[in-house]
Amino acid sequence: MIRFKFFIAFLVFGGILFSIQPHLFAQTVPDSVFKWTKLDEGMAYCEIDAPEKSPVNDSKLTIVRIDPSKFEFDFFTATEFGGKARSASCWAEEFGLQFVVNTGMYSYGKGHPNKGYLKNYEHINNPRMSGYYNAMLVMHPKDSTRLPFEIIDMTCNGWSSIKGRYNSFCQGMRMIDCNGNPMAFEKNPNQSCSMVLVSSDPEGTIYFVFTRSPYTHKTMIRFLKSFPFDLRQTVYLEGGPEASLYINTGKDTISKFGCYVSKTWERDDNDHFWEIPNVIGIRKKK
Repeated sequence: MIRFKFFIAFLVFGGILFSIQPHLFAQTVPDSVFKWTKLDEGMAYCEIDAPEKSPVNDSKLTIVRIDPSKFEFDFFTATEFGGKARSASCWAEEFGLQFVVNTGMYSYGKGHPNKGYLKNYEHINNPRMSGYYNAMLVMHPKDSTRLPFEIIDMTCNGWSSIKGRYNSFCQGMRMIDCNGNPMAFEKNPNQSCSMVLVSSDPEGTIYFVFTRSPYTHKTMIRFLKSFPFDLRQTVYLEGGPEASLYINTGKDTISKFGCYVSKTWERDDNDHFWEIPNVIGIRKKK
């Protein structure tokens, strides 16, 4: 009887734990699933089936893996360049970029500034720190031995410790922290959308992940935790039809744009890049 009670208690506790931390029990996606295509030295691309089917579109995850030491990274914003938003492909064409993706969500006020702090050298797109966002994308390090682009969890490395080390910053919303722990996403937990995000592993390798098919943030985090590479600090960049990922290496062109947002934009008919005001631009080092 004692053993039986212990077994029941174990099942109950295990059920509670699973409901709270399902990522601990996520089945790892085999490394063999990731068929990487080399786009350039230090940049590779693959597309996989998501671990769970979405009722909308093809349930594919697009992943771009980048060695940041081989590329130049910059923020491009409408407030700094002519006051106008551009599509991802237009940003790339105008500024000679191989890769363009959203910097993060933006406000609908004058100039459509980033919702969190955003500074590119001396140009300030948004001077206000968000108390809700706890990640910082950093570029243009003052110490040339550092990587040109990093993702910093501000709960692990505070603002005072990083603000003097870099010239450019963009504040964003965490999905996974510096220790690999998932964020709760209690605000709108059931909202699903197309999305694009950026993540890094302990070696500093950068991963951009895009999905046109809508998933909740928690579901996407579970997918990321099932990958065979150790993703740590991860930032949600954008969702819905504004979510954009564009690559043009000269021999390969890849265009990915989102669409669906539950309750506000429940459709899957977008066939083009939307104009966006703030982007991360990447090009090969000279």
